[in-house]
Amino acid sequence: MTRRGFLAAGALAAQGKRPNILWVTCEDMGPHIGCFGDTFAKTPVLDALAGRGLRYRRCWSNAPVCAPARTTIISGMYPPALGAEHMRSEVGMGAGRKMFPQLLREAGYYTSNNSKEDYNLTLTGKVWDESGARAHWRKRAAGQPFFSVFNFVGTHESQIRTRPHVWKHSFEGVRVPAYHPDVPEVRQDWAQYYDNIEVMDAWAGRILKELEADGLAEETIVFFYSDHGSGMPRNKRWPYDSGLRAPLILSVPEAYRSLRPAEYKAGGETARPISFVDLAPTVLRLAGAGAAPYHQGVDFTAGKAREYVFGFRGRMDERYDLVRTAFDGRYVYIRNYMPHKIYGQHIAYMFETPTTRVWKEMFDAGKLNAAQRNFWERKPFEELYDVTKDRDEVTNIAASERGVLARMRNALDGWIVSSGDKGFLPEAELHVEGRVFDMARVKGMADRAASLTGPPPAEGLKDTDTAVRYWAVLGHIMRGKSAGMMAGDASASVRAVAAESEGCFGKDARGAAEALLELGDSSKYGVYVAMLALNGMAAMGERAPADVRAKVKLLPDGTKGRAGGYVSNLKRGIV
Repeated sequence: MTRRGFLAAGALAAQGKRPNILWVTCEDMGPHIGCFGDTFAKTPVLDALAGRGLRYRRCWSNAPVCAPARTTIISGMYPPALGAEHMRSEVGMGAGRKMFPQLLREAGYYTSNNSKEDYNLTLTGKVWDESGARAHWRKRAAGQPFFSVFNFVGTHESQIRTRPHVWKHSFEGVRVPAYHPDVPEVRQDWAQYYDNIEVMDAWAGRILKELEADGLAEETIVFFYSDHGSGMPRNKRWPYDSGLRAPLILSVPEAYRSLRPAEYKAGGETARPISFVDLAPTVLRLAGAGAAPYHQGVDFTAGKAREYVFGFRGRMDERYDLVRTAFDGRYVYIRNYMPHKIYGQHIAYMFETPTTRVWKEMFDAGKLNAAQRNFWERKPFEELYDVTKDRDEVTNIAASERGVLARMRNALDGWIVSSGDKGFLPEAELHVEGRVFDMARVKGMADRAASLTGPPPAEGLKDTDTAVRYWAVLGHIMRGKSAGMMAGDASASVRAVAAESEGCFGKDARGAAEALLELGDSSKYGVYVAMLALNGMAAMGERAPADVRAKVKLLPDGTKGRAGGYVSNLKRGIV
């Protein structure tokens, strides 16, 4: 900094002027940046930003896919606590709660978002002063502090597979993870991913130059981060470290050194575990506004570091799943509540990537080793990985590290309960106003069902709570047993999974398929029940009579709402 810069910094501090805050963000990118130790990456701009800032090596997005990740950020709450974990769903935040840019606006900040929103939450009131492709801090009132977001979409999963493409990074120089087959298609996709990162780095440079040109660099705290891990299959959508770890760089100018975290040093790094639920309270504190009482994160620039961060997986596009995960900086613990569903469920959008297709083709042909086959097989109830020894998370040590497993298990259980996780409810019931449930009973049945401990939980089929009955039926499916049709059950969601159990494992496959066909009509039962039913029909495969499957194409596509388009994907996979 020049002498003039030091004088300006001193003047700012004396005036008590609040800092501007700039977020430079991108999508679907792990810590594949030079300053994070990736020598294959070409990222001079971000490396320079890190040279004057602090790198967070243990930053986790709470979700490994965009919409739930952004929901976490904008709300300052865990999406499962809001019932907002499922991809492209939409629920309310709840009475008395606001998205954090609204709180910044109330504190006098000009807020701009350029330009993606994509929240699983209904927008209530004015969230941004401007959100769109033209949004910019330059539109604020004179002297007004700003909070501005600029997001780069060119690193998104969809851009990995865009063809034609002229590659800059060599196929030979790519590191292929142990879970991916080492074939040309995979190397091409990884190389294109790195090409996109190089373009993103130049874009970030243009934003930072605008800041300097406006004379604001010494008045602005800069964050850089991606919304989750890379867009490659088994990274994106999966709550491993590779799917949740995001690069985060924080640069705080000298004028605001009092706001720097204790471990801040130019060019430094920290292993403090942080996650995206922490972003809202952190920014609010830096702006002098303070976190809201409903925020579930912590300010990671002040106070004691958290011991664990947590992640989740819900419905991914048209396919249902429920996974919860915890990370302590070394160990990743994963609990699969639907272990009967393979890791690599057929998600239409994911299968557009060449890597996904060739990987599945090689599995079908029996050409993969154990680490590569795992993605196309059933999941265990629990997984545990030591990322300091196993960066690709392919060696599950749950059976050998019982002490660590117990500790991580307890941490995850505590988080699920304390956060008020609603993800154990059937998705349709997340949209029932005033729905309450007994967490201990519902979670207890889910744990019993998924752990495969003991026989199918038959007594749960008569429980008064819909969610307990739902998990009791799933417990039968996981064990390859029918729970019966339960045609008289008051819940369409319970009837859907019960019909699936009968269709897959019972004697009345035709009756089950016909019941699922009826429930697959989104005009009668809504899009969430329809998706559940059509997933059940897909699970039946050829056990569903051909004439019943043929009628699926006559069902409504259910295109109303954020999740409606997924019905058509399911229909195409069945007919």
